[in-house]
Amino acid sequence: MEEFFKGLERMEKIHIPGLEALPQHTVVLEIDEFLLGLDSLTPIQGQLQIIHQGNYLQVSTEAQAIVTLKCDRCLQQYNHRLTVEAAELIWLSPESDAAVEPNLEIEVTLDDPVETLSPQGYFDPQDWLYQQLSLQLPYRQLCDQNCEGLMEEIAQQVEQPLDRRWAALESLRTQLQHEI
Repeated sequence: MEEFFKGLERMEKIHIPGLEALPQHTVVLEIDEFLLGLDSLTPIQGQLQIIHQGNYLQVSTEAQAIVTLKCDRCLQQYNHRLTVEAAELIWLSPESDAAVEPNLEIEVTLDDPVETLSPQGYFDPQDWLYQQLSLQLPYRQLCDQNCEGLMEEIAQQVEQPLDRRWAALESLRTQLQHEI
Protein backbone atom coordinates (compact mmCIF):
# COMPACT_ATOMS: atom_id res chain seq x y z
CA MET A 1 0.00 0.00 0.00
CA GLU A 2 2.93 2.33 0.67
CA GLU A 3 4.03 1.91 -2.96
CA PHE A 4 0.56 3.03 -4.05
CA PHE A 5 0.94 6.35 -2.21
CA LYS A 6 4.42 6.92 -3.69
CA GLY A 7 2.93 6.55 -7.18
CA LEU A 8 0.45 9.32 -6.40
CA GLU A 9 3.27 11.84 -5.99
CA ARG A 10 4.12 11.45 -9.68
CA MET A 11 1.99 10.95 -12.74
CA GLU A 12 2.37 7.17 -12.80
CA LYS A 13 -0.33 4.61 -13.50
CA ILE A 14 -2.76 4.31 -10.59
CA HIS A 15 -4.08 0.93 -9.48
CA ILE A 16 -7.84 1.41 -9.43
CA PRO A 17 -8.62 -0.79 -6.36
CA GLY A 18 -6.11 1.33 -4.39
CA LEU A 19 -8.30 4.40 -4.90
CA GLU A 20 -11.01 2.84 -2.77
CA ALA A 21 -8.67 2.81 0.22
CA LEU A 22 -8.09 6.57 0.05
CA PRO A 23 -10.15 9.07 2.06
CA GLN A 24 -13.26 9.94 0.04
CA HIS A 25 -11.88 7.62 -2.68
CA THR A 26 -10.16 10.69 -4.15
CA VAL A 27 -6.69 11.56 -5.30
CA VAL A 28 -5.59 15.02 -6.44
CA LEU A 29 -2.36 15.23 -8.41
CA GLU A 30 -0.45 18.48 -8.71
CA ILE A 31 0.98 18.63 -12.22
CA ASP A 32 4.26 20.35 -13.00
CA GLU A 33 6.07 18.28 -15.60
CA PHE A 34 6.63 17.72 -19.29
CA LEU A 35 4.59 15.01 -21.00
CA LEU A 36 6.16 12.55 -23.39
CA GLY A 37 4.86 13.17 -26.91
CA LEU A 38 3.73 16.74 -26.29
CA ASP A 39 6.45 19.22 -27.23
CA SER A 40 5.95 22.15 -24.91
CA LEU A 41 8.16 25.07 -23.94
CA THR A 42 6.93 25.02 -20.38
CA PRO A 43 5.98 22.10 -18.18
CA ILE A 44 2.30 21.28 -18.00
CA GLN A 45 1.02 22.90 -14.83
CA GLY A 46 -2.26 22.32 -13.10
CA GLN A 47 -4.25 19.78 -11.18
CA LEU A 48 -5.79 16.39 -11.94
CA GLN A 49 -8.51 14.90 -9.72
CA ILE A 50 -9.59 11.25 -9.79
CA ILE A 51 -12.59 10.08 -7.75
CA HIS A 52 -13.59 6.41 -7.52
CA GLN A 53 -17.40 6.40 -7.58
CA GLY A 54 -17.97 2.65 -7.29
CA ASN A 55 -18.70 1.61 -10.85
CA TYR A 56 -16.98 4.53 -12.58
CA LEU A 57 -14.09 6.99 -12.22
CA GLN A 58 -14.76 10.70 -12.28
CA VAL A 59 -11.67 12.39 -13.73
CA SER A 60 -11.22 16.14 -14.11
CA THR A 61 -8.37 18.52 -14.78
CA GLU A 62 -7.39 22.14 -15.17
CA ALA A 63 -3.98 22.49 -16.80
CA GLN A 64 -1.97 24.72 -19.08
CA ALA A 65 1.30 24.91 -20.98
CA ILE A 66 2.93 26.83 -23.81
CA VAL A 67 3.56 24.89 -27.00
CA THR A 68 5.39 25.82 -30.20
CA LEU A 69 3.32 25.39 -33.35
CA LYS A 70 4.00 25.96 -37.05
CA CYS A 71 1.72 28.34 -38.94
CA ASP A 72 -0.19 26.61 -41.74
CA ARG A 73 0.04 29.73 -43.94
CA CYS A 74 3.55 31.13 -43.54
CA LEU A 75 5.27 28.06 -42.02
CA GLN A 76 6.86 30.13 -39.25
CA GLN A 77 6.89 28.87 -35.67
CA TYR A 78 4.91 30.65 -32.99
CA ASN A 79 4.03 30.07 -29.34
CA HIS A 80 0.52 29.14 -28.29
CA ARG A 81 -0.95 28.93 -24.77
CA LEU A 82 -2.66 25.59 -24.43
CA THR A 83 -5.28 25.36 -21.68
CA VAL A 84 -7.63 22.58 -20.79
CA GLU A 85 -10.57 22.25 -18.41
CA ALA A 86 -11.93 18.76 -18.89
CA ALA A 87 -14.01 16.22 -17.02
CA GLU A 88 -14.82 12.67 -17.98
CA LEU A 89 -16.60 9.66 -16.52
CA ILE A 90 -14.86 6.33 -17.15
CA TRP A 91 -16.85 3.13 -16.63
CA LEU A 92 -15.30 0.37 -14.57
CA SER A 93 -16.41 -2.81 -16.28
CA PRO A 94 -14.92 -6.30 -16.17
CA GLU A 95 -15.91 -6.67 -19.83
CA SER A 96 -13.54 -3.85 -20.80
CA ASP A 97 -10.75 -6.42 -21.03
CA ALA A 98 -12.76 -8.69 -23.30
CA ALA A 99 -12.84 -8.23 -27.05
CA VAL A 100 -15.87 -6.31 -28.30
CA GLU A 101 -17.95 -7.89 -31.03
CA PRO A 102 -17.33 -5.95 -34.26
CA ASN A 103 -21.01 -5.94 -35.32
CA LEU A 104 -22.42 -5.17 -31.87
CA GLU A 105 -24.48 -1.99 -31.97
CA ILE A 106 -24.39 0.11 -28.81
CA GLU A 107 -26.50 3.20 -28.25
CA VAL A 108 -24.57 5.99 -26.52
CA THR A 109 -25.86 9.42 -25.56
CA LEU A 110 -23.62 12.43 -25.19
CA ASP A 111 -23.86 12.23 -21.40
CA ASP A 112 -22.87 8.56 -21.17
CA PRO A 113 -19.31 7.57 -20.37
CA VAL A 114 -17.77 5.88 -23.39
CA GLU A 115 -14.36 4.92 -21.98
CA THR A 116 -14.09 1.75 -19.91
CA LEU A 117 -11.41 0.30 -17.68
CA SER A 118 -11.18 -2.89 -15.71
CA PRO A 119 -12.06 -2.37 -12.02
CA GLN A 120 -8.90 -4.33 -11.18
CA GLY A 121 -6.77 -2.47 -13.73
CA TYR A 122 -4.85 0.79 -13.86
CA PHE A 123 -5.66 4.37 -14.79
CA ASP A 124 -2.86 6.22 -16.64
CA PRO A 125 -3.12 9.94 -15.76
CA GLN A 126 -0.29 10.89 -18.16
CA ASP A 127 -2.03 9.32 -21.14
CA TRP A 128 -5.40 10.80 -20.18
CA LEU A 129 -3.92 14.29 -19.75
CA TYR A 130 -2.01 13.97 -23.04
CA GLN A 131 -5.27 13.13 -24.83
CA GLN A 132 -7.08 16.09 -23.26
CA LEU A 133 -4.30 18.54 -24.18
CA SER A 134 -4.02 17.15 -27.71
CA LEU A 135 -7.73 17.74 -28.22
CA GLN A 136 -7.17 21.41 -27.37
CA LEU A 137 -4.55 21.95 -30.09
CA PRO A 138 -6.00 24.26 -32.73
CA TYR A 139 -7.07 22.44 -35.88
CA ARG A 140 -6.04 25.40 -38.02
CA GLN A 141 -2.69 26.65 -36.78
CA LEU A 142 -2.30 30.33 -37.64
CA CYS A 143 0.32 32.64 -36.14
CA ASP A 144 -2.07 35.57 -36.66
CA GLN A 145 -5.62 35.81 -38.03
CA ASN A 146 -4.35 38.33 -40.61
CA CYS A 147 -1.36 36.21 -41.67
CA GLU A 148 -0.79 36.72 -45.39
CA GLY A 149 1.20 33.52 -45.57
CA LEU A 150 3.55 32.91 -48.43
CA MET A 151 1.49 35.10 -50.79
CA GLU A 152 3.52 38.22 -49.94
CA GLU A 153 6.78 36.50 -50.87
CA ILE A 154 5.25 35.18 -54.09
CA ALA A 155 3.94 38.65 -54.97
CA GLN A 156 7.44 40.10 -54.53
CA GLN A 157 8.89 37.44 -56.80
CA VAL A 158 6.26 38.15 -59.48
CA GLU A 159 7.01 41.90 -59.38
CA GLN A 160 10.69 41.28 -60.04
CA PRO A 161 11.57 39.97 -63.52
CA LEU A 162 12.68 36.37 -63.19
CA ASP A 163 14.79 36.47 -66.34
CA ARG A 164 17.10 39.37 -67.34
CA ARG A 165 15.81 39.06 -70.92
CA TRP A 166 12.47 40.40 -69.69
CA ALA A 167 14.13 43.45 -68.10
CA ALA A 168 13.90 45.46 -71.36
CA LEU A 169 10.18 44.73 -71.64
CA GLU A 170 9.63 45.68 -67.99
CA SER A 171 11.53 48.95 -68.58
CA LEU A 172 9.34 49.75 -71.60
CA ARG A 173 6.18 48.99 -69.62
CA THR A 174 7.27 51.31 -66.80
CA GLN A 175 8.11 54.05 -69.33
CA LEU A 176 4.69 53.79 -70.98
CA GLN A 177 2.92 54.00 -67.61
CA HIS A 178 4.70 57.29 -66.81
CA GLU A 179 3.74 58.83 -70.18
CA ILE A 180 0.05 58.14 -69.71
